[in-house]
Amino acid sequence: MIVTSPSGVLSQQMLQCSPETLAAAAAGDRAAVDAMVLAWGPTVLRWCARLGGPGVDAEDAAHDSLVRILGKLHTLKDPAAFPAWLFQTCRSVISRHRRHAWVRRWAGPVSRETPDPRDRFVESDLASAVQAALDALPSDLREVLVLCDVEGRCDPEAAALLGIPVGTAKSRLRRARDLFGVEATARGLAPPLLAVVGEEP
Repeated sequence: MIVTSPSGVLSQQMLQCSPETLAAAAAGDRAAVDAMVLAWGPTVLRWCARLGGPGVDAEDAAHDSLVRILGKLHTLKDPAAFPAWLFQTCRSVISRHRRHAWVRRWAGPVSRETPDPRDRFVESDLASAVQAALDALPSDLREVLVLCDVEGRCDPEAAALLGIPVGTAKSRLRRARDLFGVEATARGLAPPLLAVVGEEP
């Protein structure tokens, strides 16, 4: 299993970003917006980096996600649903960025004057191989694997973020682990390494 953080991440983030903070942010309060971005921004960036796949600029996708989230925050009726709503919004933005990346691959390489932001997550050969194995998974399996095994969220937390039953999350996670094992082995990752592949650089 790939573990990097203890369970309960979701509840800790909600404590850092209370319903009052969300309401104030929706009303445009700058301090509340800053608090919300501070609590959830790093998570949004990790989701975009790990779920975006080849050709997706993680920082661009995270920026677009946060802009959309702040623009639509006033439509959120239940603050308790914020984590799942946030994930679904990020998923939608990531999907759009993946489509654009697909088009760019057909159109040919784009010269890049600045380093790829995803490099912060792939600074070693091991991390690069792990990211490639993650990118090879279907999106529904990659999502649950990242949430559970990379970020250390429990099954119910992952299910809530994905908007699916817990049983479905568990089933996807089993398939994701199996397929990730195949992809990791194909890239020369020995099983003993898989216990640490989720560690942040």
